[in-house]
Amino acid sequence: MFSNRYIFVYATIFVVVIAAVLSTSAKFLQPFQERNIRVAKIQDILASAGVESTRANAEQLFDKHIVDQLLINRHGKVVSDGRQAFDIDLKDELRNLQNIENGRSTVEPVFPLFISENKGQKLYVIPVLGRGLWGPLWGYVALKDDFNTIAGVVFDHAGETPGLGSQVAEPWFQQKFIGKQIFDNNGKFVSVKLIKGGNTANNPHGVDALSGGTITSDGLSETIRQSLVNYVQYFANYRQELLAAEARKLEEIRLAEVQRVQDSIEHEQALQRERYRRWQQQQQQQQQTEE
Repeated sequence: MFSNRYIFVYATIFVVVIAAVLSTSAKFLQPFQERNIRVAKIQDILASAGVESTRANAEQLFDKHIVDQLLINRHGKVVSDGRQAFDIDLKDELRNLQNIENGRSTVEPVFPLFISENKGQKLYVIPVLGRGLWGPLWGYVALKDDFNTIAGVVFDHAGETPGLGSQVAEPWFQQKFIGKQIFDNNGKFVSVKLIKGGNTANNPHGVDALSGGTITSDGLSETIRQSLVNYVQYFANYRQELLAAEARKLEEIRLAEVQRVQDSIEHEQALQRERYRRWQQQQQQQQQTEE
């Protein structure tokens, strides 16, 4: 029989060895795990913008099609704090927003925005994060350049019910969002909502809810709304900038036309003066000839 001391020492050594092996393995595998997470995120962003990718070409396609990454503050302004939009942890930023709204912090949140170009179409890709029935929901919503029409979405989950709430990750479900709008005819932000048992074909803001997945559907509706609302002021600011730029362009065109007309008038006046001068010279020469 082994003594208690022997068993204790043996167990301790065994546990230490196993812990060391696991720790070494975890440290060795960490770079691979981080790259897998990065590539999966890249593929989701590209997929929402309609760009198909594989693990092998995802990073190359990201560099090609994602032409800009912006950080937006809660006032709708583009800011720079040295970080890339890709590296922002949306969970932390949403927590910062909640803390500010509750008066518990002064740390300003920033929200990532990815601008994609593909086949001449510019899309604005927004990350979304919320909660379903059993855990977090996340994904990306790509808007057309009207900042209103959904061009594509990608959603995923941590543990929704198989065959029910888990269907948020299915392509056939995500297709239902394409063409839906997040603003009403009066320009009011209404987001999109999953509607149970309703005919949403003619509803620009409604998507058929998951059958048997009511809580997940409600959670996804709230996930989208709470995430997109943080960009509404940016959309408004950008539209104003576009209108101002268009007004400046029209004014430049007007001034150029005024200048063109003025130049034409001055040119015609110069021609008339030249013709009059020549006529006077002819008259003087004629008089001299007659004398």
